[in-house]
Amino acid sequence: MNKETNPGEMNGAESLVRTLIDGGVNVCFTNPGTSEMHFVAALDKVPGMRCILGLFEGVVTGAADGYYRMLGKPASTLLHLAPGLANGLANLHNAKKADSGIVNIVGEHATYHIKYDAPLTADIEGAAAPMSHWVKTSPTSKTVAADGALAIEAATETPGQIATLILPADTAWGPAEAVAVTTAPPAPPKVSDDAVKAAAEMLRTSERATLLMGGAALRQRGLELAGRIAAKTGCGILTEGANTRLERGAGRVQVLRIPYVVELAQEVMKKAGDLVLVGSREPVAFFAYPDKPSLLMDPDAKSTKLAGTDEDMEAALEALAMELDCLDVEPAGIAQPHRPPLPTGEMTKEAVAAVLGAMLPEGAIVIDESITTGREFFPTTAGAPPHDWINNRGGSIGYGLPVAVGAAVACPDRKVIALEGDGSAMYTLQSLWTMARENLDVTVLVFANSSYNILRGELTNVGVQNPGPRAVDMLSLDRPDLDWVQMSKGMGVEASRATTADELATAFEAGLHSEGPYLIEVAI
Repeated sequence: MNKETNPGEMNGAESLVRTLIDGGVNVCFTNPGTSEMHFVAALDKVPGMRCILGLFEGVVTGAADGYYRMLGKPASTLLHLAPGLANGLANLHNAKKADSGIVNIVGEHATYHIKYDAPLTADIEGAAAPMSHWVKTSPTSKTVAADGALAIEAATETPGQIATLILPADTAWGPAEAVAVTTAPPAPPKVSDDAVKAAAEMLRTSERATLLMGGAALRQRGLELAGRIAAKTGCGILTEGANTRLERGAGRVQVLRIPYVVELAQEVMKKAGDLVLVGSREPVAFFAYPDKPSLLMDPDAKSTKLAGTDEDMEAALEALAMELDCLDVEPAGIAQPHRPPLPTGEMTKEAVAAVLGAMLPEGAIVIDESITTGREFFPTTAGAPPHDWINNRGGSIGYGLPVAVGAAVACPDRKVIALEGDGSAMYTLQSLWTMARENLDVTVLVFANSSYNILRGELTNVGVQNPGPRAVDMLSLDRPDLDWVQMSKGMGVEASRATTADELATAFEAGLHSEGPYLIEVAI
């Protein structure tokens, strides 16, 4: 990292904004406060940064996650002191689990003010550390640009990282001398020959073996190579239960996810046998349950790691295909074009899946936080035109709508479809306002079953039999019922309610033809 000459008199905030833009970070999802006002002012003085306001910090951090998942480059956030950061931590957790690179800019009191313990004073570095890979507080206005470049370098490593730069107010308003130049990240390393040979040996000799794929291995080329390997060896292909981004649809290698329910996952993993891990790890249950295993693999199965998320996974799969002499073999498991007939009558999970399968447009980006309703969507949508499917890697709910915001900002030429549970959507409802303000091309389906339905099943899973009225009441979202059409329209997003499969098809058609955001309350 070196420095350019000063483009004119500027303060620390301006030097940071210029450094971000020069380093390829030209989108900032923001929710600023007093300590960030000089950064806000710098955005007017320095052209080139697109700024998008979120009314809650969880929208801001989740949007940065969605942006990275689609473009593979970091956006920045702007958060207000420790409480503002705290409001965004849940979706930073999700982003960290998804290996998304983000440059967090967090304001801080002026350095000389901290000792007075003002109401908003707190340990920002301590709050940031669990959800960040890299944390630093800029000590002076003259170091801000260099620190910003270091944050960009951390965020752009493979896999992406959460880099949190804390900006005291006086380092933002004080004089700066230069703009720092960001060093390009190194290419991810190639896997070892030993790892390739071990994977090939397992696939050749195991009675049952499966490629367990995750991360960037789930792009079209990686899946194609996996399909060639499967055609040659007869192995299976699985993905983890929740994926950062899966490229799927007609003409692409079709893969199934490991189920969420432990008993179903155990059945799948018994059939899977030995595992070759590609950007994944040995699968574990989402939670611990009495008398159920944490590790979902067959106890007699073994695993070998071909490539981690910090390595070149596509090159690893190519090397494995070459070792198995199948680079020219026709891939197995190619999904054929298929559209189910549009359903009529009662609104059921199967009807919703059929509507999606029949109408999903080519190039769609599906953000899935449908929790219980959407568990069976994959088979019915496998033959839809090519599209991307994004899941919640971290499990902290309220990720779907913000990630949809970020994906729509990243890919304005593609339709984003957010599949949301009603309970989950309430965590980051403010995302709708940002969608309307930015006129983002997002169609939202909210599955309104008036409950935390997944938790009703979890009561049984953890051994609670015959729950009483108080327990059931804690899992219900009625008294009053949520009116999604009114809430959506109140934030500037056109909306309708569908109570039958026919009405859902009509509403989904309207959403697909809308050039801005559109919400459908799906009564199910």
